[in-house]
Parts: sequence; structure tokens; C-alpha cells
Amino acid sequence: MSFSADIKDELSRQKPGARHCRIAEIAAILSMCGGVTISSRDRYRLRIQTENISVARKYFTLLQKTFNIELEISIRQNHGSSRSRSYTVAVRRHEDAVRILQVTRVLEDDSLVIQKTCCKRAFLRGAFLVAGSLSDPNKFYHLEFVCTTKERAEQIRQLLGVFSLEARMVQRKKYFVVYLKEGDRIVDLLNVMEAHSALMELENIRILKDMRNSVNRKVNCETANIHKTVNAAVKQIEDIRYIRDTIGFEGLSEGLAQMAEIRLANHDATLKELGLLLTPQMGKSGVNHRLRKLSEIADELREKKEEKSYD
Repeated sequence: MSFSADIKDELSRQKPGARHCRIAEIAAILSMCGGVTISSRDRYRLRIQTENISVARKYFTLLQKTFNIELEISIRQNHGSSRSRSYTVAVRRHEDAVRILQVTRVLEDDSLVIQKTCCKRAFLRGAFLVAGSLSDPNKFYHLEFVCTTKERAEQIRQLLGVFSLEARMVQRKKYFVVYLKEGDRIVDLLNVMEAHSALMELENIRILKDMRNSVNRKVNCETANIHKTVNAAVKQIEDIRYIRDTIGFEGLSEGLAQMAEIRLANHDATLKELGLLLTPQMGKSGVNHRLRKLSEIADELREKKEEKSYD
């Protein structure tokens, strides 16, 4: 299963909480994937249709626990797919449908059923079950709610804001998408929805990714330092050879001449190793100073050669 499916499976198996929280979660599911029909005799019927068994399971459990009513469940094989199925949970009795609509207020103002913080958590759980998804966190972090109306998307965004989760909203074709892209905020949302198993799995993935990124940064840094050191050594040897072939080492001071000969004889040696080969020995800063001086002399000789060529 995908990471999103794992989260939804966990949320669908949570035991229903307080009645007001169950009502909030029912309101979210019904408002985002439900339908209300009215017969010619003004008889109400309710149903939700989903391809996610987790949504059907949770909706059925919530209605049974909250209203203790008779429900009709049907499963249909979708055309063109051997695995895809549609699940429909229907409330056929007019009186039961009216009770649910009155309590959840989905045809009026369902914000009235999410006044408490715990009910806001429940509403977000229901909304994620129906319209939420999370990308594979091994690749990147992206959690979103896909809503059919701008008003519903704005409601989700505001609810996330209650828990200090600053979400963004964008229109994608005919849908309105509310999304989070930061790993720590997604972790916080899983905690809000009480998806604790998914939260721990995501945290483990984040830790491993951080470790890999840290190792990669160190390797890249060390590789860059090696390239820098090698390039510097190549330049030093070129400069020393130019001095040798132009004026020889006789015109150099004793310390620079010794440095030039030792560097030519030890192409791969580090500054520390070169310092140990000198007589008397010296530290890296002293070696670096002498090598820079040799490079300056080589550059001066090249400039003089260029000036003569112009003359």
C-alpha cells in the first residue's frame, strides 16, 4: 500500500470517540463525498460513494455508533479494472436521513459542529480520509486536500491554521487544493489527526533522509577539498618547473630552493608532510607561505616574458 493508504487505513480503524467528535467526522465525510436526494414525495436519502474501503468502513462505523440506524452497503466492480471497486453506503429511511442532516448541519452551516478543538481534529480526520493524500516521503514531502469548492478548501485551510499549520491553497483545474510541503508540518498534522503509527514511520524516514543528506554533504565537501588540494598541488608544481626551466633554483633563497626541490619530489604530499621533510621542519602555514612565494616568482617571470615578447 502507499503511504496515503496506510494513513487512511489507520484512521479508519480508530475507535469512535465522543459523540460530538463522531458527528464532526461524519459531517466532513458526508460534505466531501456524500450526496442527498429528495424523492417526489419529499423523502430524503443519503449516500456516500467512494473507491476507498477505508472511507466506507469509517463512515459505516460512525453512523452505526452515533445513530444506531439501518444502513445499506453495496460494492460494484468498476469497468476496465480488475481491482478497482466502488463502495456505496446509503441511508434509505427518510427519518434517519433527516436526523443525520439536522445533527451534522451539512445543508446549513457545518462549522457549528466543529466549535471544540477535539471536533476540529475529527473533522480534519474525516476530510483527509475522503480528500487527502500524502506523497511518498522517501522522495519528497507533499500533503494535500483536494476540495470541490473554494469555500470548503478555505475551511480546511482555516482549520489547519487553528493548529498553527500554515497551509497554501491553489486551484488545479476545477478543484481547489490545500497543501503542506514541509516535513515537520506534515508530522504535526498526523499528530493532530492522531495517526500515530504513520507519524512514527514518517519520523523514521525523515531521520534516515537527514542522515543520508548529512553524509552526502560531508562527502561532497571532502571531495571538493580534495579537488582543491590537487589543483593547488598541480599549480605549485607547474610554477616550480617554470622557475627551474627559466632561471633555475640557484637564484632562489636557500629556503625557497629547498621547498621547490622537495615539492617536485613529492607531488602527492600534503602541506603537513612537506613541512616534516624540510630542514628544519616547519608547520603548514610556513610551507604554504613558501609555496605562495614560489608562485609569485613564477608569475613575475611569466609577466616579464610577455613584456619582452611585446617589445
